[in-house]
Amino acid sequence: MPEDPCMDVTTFVMSGKDNLADKPALIDAKTGHTMTYSQLQHAICSVELGLVSIGVRQGDVVMLVSRNSVHYPVAFLATTSVGGVLATLNPLTSAGEAKKQAEAAGARFVIVEEEFVDKVAELGVPLVIIEKGDKIKVGSTESKISLGDPAALLYSSGTTGTSKGVVLTHRNLIAAAVLHAASGPDVEPGEVYLCVIPMFHVFGLVIVTCTQLSRGVPIVVMPSFDFEAMLGAIQRFKITHVPLVPPIVIALGKSPAVKAFDLSSLREIGSGAAPLGREVINACLERFPDVKVRQGYGLTESTAIASVADPDDLEHYGSAGLLSSNTLAKVIDVGSGRPLPPNQQGEIWIHGPTIMDEYLNNPNATAETVDAEGWLHTGDLGYFDDSGNLYVVDRIKELIKYKGFQVAPAELEALLLSHSQVVDAAVIPFPDEEAGQVPLAVIVRKQGCSLDGQGVMKFVSDQVAPYKKVRKVMFIDAIPKSASGKILRRELVQMTMPVSKL
Repeated sequence: MPEDPCMDVTTFVMSGKDNLADKPALIDAKTGHTMTYSQLQHAICSVELGLVSIGVRQGDVVMLVSRNSVHYPVAFLATTSVGGVLATLNPLTSAGEAKKQAEAAGARFVIVEEEFVDKVAELGVPLVIIEKGDKIKVGSTESKISLGDPAALLYSSGTTGTSKGVVLTHRNLIAAAVLHAASGPDVEPGEVYLCVIPMFHVFGLVIVTCTQLSRGVPIVVMPSFDFEAMLGAIQRFKITHVPLVPPIVIALGKSPAVKAFDLSSLREIGSGAAPLGREVINACLERFPDVKVRQGYGLTESTAIASVADPDDLEHYGSAGLLSSNTLAKVIDVGSGRPLPPNQQGEIWIHGPTIMDEYLNNPNATAETVDAEGWLHTGDLGYFDDSGNLYVVDRIKELIKYKGFQVAPAELEALLLSHSQVVDAAVIPFPDEEAGQVPLAVIVRKQGCSLDGQGVMKFVSDQVAPYKKVRKVMFIDAIPKSASGKILRRELVQMTMPVSKL
């Protein structure tokens, strides 16, 4: 961590780049347009002046509504540089949802991509519009900012409950970038990252954007996700590192489309946002034997980082790795609140410099999640092995209660994905009068295959304890997921409700 108490995330990211002035910082995957580090610095300064001229002051919330683009980091770093707090928004949300989130965040200004102006036009706040091909003028401003000042307002996924505004400070963002960079090797010649992850998500904003720009590594930015376009970008720009979410990692390991592209430049596939099972990792390694797969664990509330796995540690593949530097964790028995020894499952608690400041305007939820000693109660079920590797089993709230036993959907999903005829899978609870709940597998089959429900249930029952067996199967065309790749289980439960009432 920097010693300067007035360090801000923009200064941290852009410092020490004089020798990289003419080197690529951001590249548009679609057009090939490149912004050098010098141009990035000039662009940030120009937007800083624009924000100050319309009245943005320290502590003001500025909402950013945009797809991934080379302008996204500019808007983010300019906002935090003048002391503003950047609130991100999924640009695909409706105008009504945008209004609700803007009001909850207390947004006083909005930076919006031209295409999405209609969604925020009725908010009654000043708009800064990102136009296509916008030319940027040079300028500079100064603002005294402290490490403890808020820098970003990101919303938790809300896949199992109401989404909450997570307030992250400059200290949080800088610490996360420093810790993530320290978890891997130094910058290697020819290193190029591909940003497929949405930049409005903590994974894309912090782990990809902040960390890699601070390291001086060029980032190729995809405006939206398309699998074959991603493969084409890897080939065209000789991508070496691609951070992904599990559904895309699964596709890399299984999709026949991969064979049409030259992906020989790839050195590492990263995965976060949800657990990645050993079976999925093995499928990737079979297809890409020279590529390393690195899995990490973190939450929006921990600025996306808590632990990172060593891709060379084959013995512990499937784990989330060792804790990041300056990070503490313990596993707590949910019933008694006592710490548990290795190899016993409980709730994961985290402590360190990346833990959020608060939930915006929600002191009760903040107190329930971060205790008086600063421990973040993650709500995730997991355990440490004897070597200190962390294994994340599932969300506690998502466990299926079968006759008093707890069944983790993520474990069954990883197993199902190892089936050659399964393209994607999710497991949800299905109400049962005798058992309380039974595991229901929602399956996306490979096109033209003969796999049926009995085949799915037998495949699982041959490999798990009796109480973990899949008892029901449903086939659909696609598993609903959030922009960050998490399964939208509530939607699946709603889809099965009419069936459960028959």
